[in-house]
Amino acid sequence: MTLFAVTRLELRRLFVRPFGWVIAALALAELGWRFALLLQFFLLSQVQLASIPDGPGYTDIVLIPLLSSFALPFALIELALLIVPLLTMSSLASERAAGTLPLLFASGLSATRILVGKYLAVLVWLALWLVLALAIPVSLAHGATLDWGKLAAATLGTFLALAVLAAIGLACSAFAQHAAVAAVAALIISLTLYCINLGAQRAGVDNGFINWLAMSTHQDNLMHGVVSSADIAWFLLAIAVALALGIRRLASDRERG
Repeated sequence: MTLFAVTRLELRRLFVRPFGWVIAALALAELGWRFALLLQFFLLSQVQLASIPDGPGYTDIVLIPLLSSFALPFALIELALLIVPLLTMSSLASERAAGTLPLLFASGLSATRILVGKYLAVLVWLALWLVLALAIPVSLAHGATLDWGKLAAATLGTFLALAVLAAIGLACSAFAQHAAVAAVAALIISLTLYCINLGAQRAGVDNGFINWLAMSTHQDNLMHGVVSSADIAWFLLAIAVALALGIRRLASDRERG
């Protein structure tokens, strides 16, 4: 069995089970409601916005807050903090509880191929969800002026954030004995990593290690259209660390038989 065979099997599991469809539908419905509120605010503010030189437009008021903003919960990233742990909780924890994990090891697959294959499947699911979510505001591109450069940067930042959350979820699923424990652990770790710098910001500290550690620091830059190699490197490092921990756990399980 190859890496892509694992990915295909995991994708089939995600798309066959109704759970993924239900949470995707509910999330898209909530995002649609949020989009309607943001669009209403944008239309009611046209007179005030017209009097501001180089003021915010459709992209800044509607599209970016649809992806990430605590001002009017819940945006896509805030929803992902809840959805991704639910999506990944059974990837490995359920197989361990059901006793099917040794079957994957018996097929000759390494721990790396198992975890990375499942990770790629989750990324495909999240990418499709992101595309459907973006289709809501982009559908009005013919009647509104979009900042395509800022949209591209925000989309990249959102996808990288989803990739980090997926890696954390799979790592927790690799360590947990039960799916519910994996979901709770992934939720707590993701929330902590996302807003660990809030206390420092309240204290007036805008730089330092604690702010660098927070995912929101690097995502905010991309949401404002600033693409930095340092921010992208942070996301890649976070993904690598989470996957490495999960692979190490699976390798330990394989050695114990």
